[in-house]
Order: sequence, then structure tokens, then C-alpha cells
Amino acid sequence: MEAIREAEPDVLARLEDMGYDEDSRFAVRLALEEALVNAMKHGNRMDPDRRVRLAYRVAPDRMEIRISDEGEGFNPVCVPDPTTDENLQRPCGRGIMLMRSYMDCVQYSCCGKEVYMLKYRTPPGGRTTP
Repeated sequence: MEAIREAEPDVLARLEDMGYDEDSRFAVRLALEEALVNAMKHGNRMDPDRRVRLAYRVAPDRMEIRISDEGEGFNPVCVPDPTTDENLQRPCGRGIMLMRSYMDCVQYSCCGKEVYMLKYRTPPGGRTTP
């Protein structure tokens, strides 16, 4: 678990080396933290014998991240919308919502054990990071 958390500074340093601005680095950091916590807490259920894998690629125009866990998987469509009145006080779904708002693309594998996230350096259509 610590090895995965130690990878975060490496990812952010690579983004800085490639000239990504502070807002983009913040967005990636937030989404990366949320995805890692989800994999450890919800996917692997904090089981120290299960692994979380992180792979990333930084290019001049985009940053891609893949995080997988050894849990049972889940269906992201079944995660309640945290913005509806009945779910405002419930803690679930907020991490996914944040990831989707800060990244340009968030996709889950068909079995829900892997998340793929994409952040454009200059988002298509000029969208800015919230």
C-alpha cells in the first residue's frame, strides 16, 4: 500500500517535467488519490495480501493512468448519484464524481476491477479544470 502512495510524487514530478500547469497537476493528484483509495478500500477491502497496480504514461498532450485491484469488481452504474437529495448525506459515490469532474475521461473495465483515466494537457474544446 505504501509503495503505491509513494508513486504519487513520481507521477506529479513527471507532469511538472513535461510542463503541465498547476491546475492540471492538482486535477491529476486528486483523481489519482481517489482512485487509489477506492482500489485499496472498496476493491481490496484493505486486505494487505491483495495488490493494487498503477501504470501511467505522460505524453506532451495527455496523461493516462490505469489502476487495478484484486477485488471482486463493481458496476459503476450502480453507484448512487451523490448529488441527489436522498444521497446527499451518504458517503458513497463522491470519489467517482470527483474523478469524473477533474479528468477528461474515466472508464471502468467490464468487471469493475480497473479504472482508466485520461487528462489532456489542453482539453478538447478548451474545457478548463473545475
